[in-house]
Amino acid sequence: MDLSYFFNLAGVTVFAVSGALAAAEKKTYHADAFSVFFTGFITAIGGGTLRDITLGNYPVSWVSDSNVLWAIFVGFAITFVFPKLLIRMKTGIFFFDTVGIGIYTVIGTRISLLSGVNPFAAAILGMVSAVFGGVIRDTLINEVPMIFRREIYATACLAGAILYIVLDRYEVDGSLNTAVSAFLVILVRMIAVRFNLSLPKFRLPE
Repeated sequence: MDLSYFFNLAGVTVFAVSGALAAAEKKTYHADAFSVFFTGFITAIGGGTLRDITLGNYPVSWVSDSNVLWAIFVGFAITFVFPKLLIRMKTGIFFFDTVGIGIYTVIGTRISLLSGVNPFAAAILGMVSAVFGGVIRDTLINEVPMIFRREIYATACLAGAILYIVLDRYEVDGSLNTAVSAFLVILVRMIAVRFNLSLPKFRLPE
């Protein structure tokens, strides 16, 4: 097992925390333990499942690798044991979601490249791997999905995916490439939120 595999499991865990925490924090409906776990589960596997289906990689990762399921249980356990602490952290969901999209972007891009797709498709699939779980999470808890808000989100993922592809082309060590590219996603996202940066709004001519 290389370091990228453990990066992937870490991404699964933080996304599970992100989804479970979002459900637990929602006050407009009754969130029991199962609904919190289910939201975390779907958030963790949503993007990777869509990627694997698109690439024709069967069975999908969480079906073929039990460690993915254990990583999700760890994420749920963290949320279950420390709910008040996590909810008190105003940046809790933001932090876990940001780390999750950083890791998932590069892992999704790497898997796509290893599957033989062209670099452009690999970058898109890396981005989809990162954001689709969050789209499902936000839909389940009746929130506007992050990709439709002003915040820079998917664009940060795309930047990290492109960097990964460029460094991979120059044969940079895979583990180093994963860490650096994931960090770029996290950095871009955090800077954008800190300084309230966003892309220009697209308007149709009247």
